[in-house]
Amino acid sequence: MINGVSLFSNVGIGELNLKKCNVNIVVANELKKDRADFYKHIYPECNVITGDIFACYNDVIKLAKEYNCKFLIATPPCQGMSVAGKRNYSDKRNELIIPVLNAIKDIDPDYVLIENVPQLLKLKIKYNGHFDTVENTINREFSNKYFINKDKVLNAKDFGVPQSRKRAIIILNKYRQSEFPEKEKEITVKEVIGNLPSVEAIIDEDSNYFEGNDKKIAECLKISKWHRPIKHSLRHVEMMQHTPTGHSAFENDYYYPKKLDGTRVSGYNTTYKRMNWDAPAPTITMANGVISSQCNVHPGRKKADGTYSDARVLTIYEIMKLFTIPDDWNIPDWANENFIRKVIGEGVPPLLIEKIVKNLGDEFNE
Repeated sequence: MINGVSLFSNVGIGELNLKKCNVNIVVANELKKDRADFYKHIYPECNVITGDIFACYNDVIKLAKEYNCKFLIATPPCQGMSVAGKRNYSDKRNELIIPVLNAIKDIDPDYVLIENVPQLLKLKIKYNGHFDTVENTINREFSNKYFINKDKVLNAKDFGVPQSRKRAIIILNKYRQSEFPEKEKEITVKEVIGNLPSVEAIIDEDSNYFEGNDKKIAECLKISKWHRPIKHSLRHVEMMQHTPTGHSAFENDYYYPKKLDGTRVSGYNTTYKRMNWDAPAPTITMANGVISSQCNVHPGRKKADGTYSDARVLTIYEIMKLFTIPDDWNIPDWANENFIRKVIGEGVPPLLIEKIVKNLGDEFNE
């Protein structure tokens, strides 16, 4: 088993399958206490250091050296660069790649995996007296010691993850050139959650709006405690009932997004939109519980009256399936639904990380 260190760990979603790869994360650092507490709950044997990486850096490096960590995974926050965010390139969070580069030098691991949005590669930073892109900086600072992958952008949907999620993956390997695994056939939403029973939203204004829904919810909870539909307003549910699979409510002639006074709201056809059964899910973001956010609504099934079922966002359980999170993910009892949805949206599909790591060498397949 190879000992590893995780930086910007969130709740450790990306690390869920690493023990299958002969990697044991023994040191982790996370800024926010709630996420660090979640991480400790999932990985009780890991040394989790909570706090700002700049303040905790020496403690992290000291422990990583004590445990002889030969593997480093880092997923620094990307909100300053993300397409889903404001894309503020002066955001201080964009500088968090710098302690990652320092840690590579100080820990001297054999293998490094850095994950972020594709915009990271072209982000310019000042490091070691040079002002250059992250990609050029890494090549300049580490190509004399590591093999660095040439192709650095992938889409998770090409590697067995039923979700379109473009990411930058930078691999540093002391022993051999590492590239991405071979692409695979795409897995559709239908293949992953199409066998689950239909269930409607819980209506804020009228809990009895859907006759018999209580029994359906009870059946869903037998599948998983996290397969419970979310609450939505009646006007949102009505518009999505009249929105076909793969389409946006903005395309409707009457049941389009409206304000409380009935006037039409402005927006893009990627919002108030149902997913497509016959394609991978769109990128699951931190706003996956918001019906008006990007492509979050269940695909639905056409009913006899011409409307569509499942006029709601996905349940946490459905999101877990599309994120390749195992069914037995040990979510702490204190974590509320909004928090769980957010940390999943911030995470990395564990199956993607597993396949990339297993492709690094035979030592990860023992």
